[in-house]
Amino acid sequence: MGWRDWFKRSGGLVEQAHDAPPMKKTATRGFSAAQINRLVGEWFATEQSINEELRGDLQRLRARGRDLVKNNDFARKFVAMCEDNIIGSEGVRLQSRVQDQNGTADKMACDAIERAWREWQLVCDIAGKQSFSAMCRTLVGGLPSDGEFLVMMVKGEGAGNRFNFALQIIDVDRIDTSFNGNYGGNTVIMGVEVDVYRRPLALHLYAAHPSDGSRSSRDRVRIPMERMIHGFKLERAEQMRGIPWMAAGMVSLHHLGKFKLSALLAAEHGANHYGFFEKKDAADVVGAPVSGLLDSGDGSGAPEIESVPGMFDVLDQYTFKPFESPYPNQVFAPFVKTTLQRIASGWRISYHSLANDLEGVNFSSIRSGTIEERDRWRVDQQWFVDVFCRPVFLAWLDMALMSGQIKVASGSPLPYSKKDKFVRHDWQPRTWEWVDPEKDINASVMAVNAGFLPPQDIANALGRDFEETLTLIAEAKRMATALGISLPAYDSKPGANSGNAGANVNAPDNGGTNGSQ
Repeated sequence: MGWRDWFKRSGGLVEQAHDAPPMKKTATRGFSAAQINRLVGEWFATEQSINEELRGDLQRLRARGRDLVKNNDFARKFVAMCEDNIIGSEGVRLQSRVQDQNGTADKMACDAIERAWREWQLVCDIAGKQSFSAMCRTLVGGLPSDGEFLVMMVKGEGAGNRFNFALQIIDVDRIDTSFNGNYGGNTVIMGVEVDVYRRPLALHLYAAHPSDGSRSSRDRVRIPMERMIHGFKLERAEQMRGIPWMAAGMVSLHHLGKFKLSALLAAEHGANHYGFFEKKDAADVVGAPVSGLLDSGDGSGAPEIESVPGMFDVLDQYTFKPFESPYPNQVFAPFVKTTLQRIASGWRISYHSLANDLEGVNFSSIRSGTIEERDRWRVDQQWFVDVFCRPVFLAWLDMALMSGQIKVASGSPLPYSKKDKFVRHDWQPRTWEWVDPEKDINASVMAVNAGFLPPQDIANALGRDFEETLTLIAEAKRMATALGISLPAYDSKPGANSGNAGANVNAPDNGGTNGSQ
């Protein structure tokens, strides 16, 4: 029995469907945002890949972003916010976490690595102009307008320091964005050479900045990715180049700047006396000779006077009709505030931070906004650590161990054969003060006492190394005792075993002494 016979025996559904009048089909869309009507007829959206969109727009986006940073105060503020919140004044701190086989910290090796890293940070720039912290601020400061950064790792004697490792910041304009095609069997997308899995293999750079004007500036060189760090946020799959962080708010910020300038000029004109002189009828003028007028000198006979703020001349044969400027008016401030709120939302920051406007802000609202904004900065901090800090440290560690420049207190270098052991590390980005110190501190203490948080997390939240903090506390107690000074905060409390705690802090790390060698 075929399927048609089965349907017939089941109620004649086939015949019913065949005999039913045809249903009228209408073109409907389930999503209102996809409808095509007069309300959204001008809404043109493309289905291009992210790389195709960037290929045509990236250079113009960068140029406009840099112009805003140079000339717009709010764009300049956003750049400073990125530098201050992602990097901070002290930079991103390395914390070595080397452990022995038994899981205890190899303090001797950790101290040696951190000490050598601090020394290298002062000589890390191949050009000798910046420290590592300053280089990080430079890289982050370019992200709002450029959306990406480029750093070359220089290894060997050419590095110019005893670690045989240095960094060179390269302008992203040197990536040949116009180079798209094939190279040696691989695909090149906007100067980035990739394999079949879209894994970057090399960058194709101009020998110099393309606008330098030299004949060799347009010569292209291929640099393997093993020597380069090309950092940008990946917003879409298969994206090869970075998107400027300010892109979402550039148009609004540009027009806001023009609006503020126009309003400023209008207010300036309104504060002065601007207007027109109209000639009176001869019957209205008594005893005023025509020769008494000031001639402009162009033969028109029109009088010429000089405008002075706060006053204007009076001519007997002319009537002055002032031009009243409507600026500044009541809608100026609300319009600027609304526009800046939109821009701040696009940049994922709070309005009061961008505009330096605390009017009408209460403690609860500013606390909520500040906490939300800090979450955004923590994400960016972790991204920067993953993209830049960690690769730099791994490359530096390899060269420093190979050069024998990481030495313990006795002067013996750490062995290169144990490189895998010395790799373990963390990063401590900048932190922020508590919004409400009293409440936040009490909440942290309660969380630690209840066993919900380890004290290490509280120290990390304050930007402190927990082990270092305990060592400093123990030293402070010893100094206070020697001087006969009481430190109530560190006095023994009921249930606390302060003696054992102090012993643990000062106990020698035999495992570290033996383990690092």
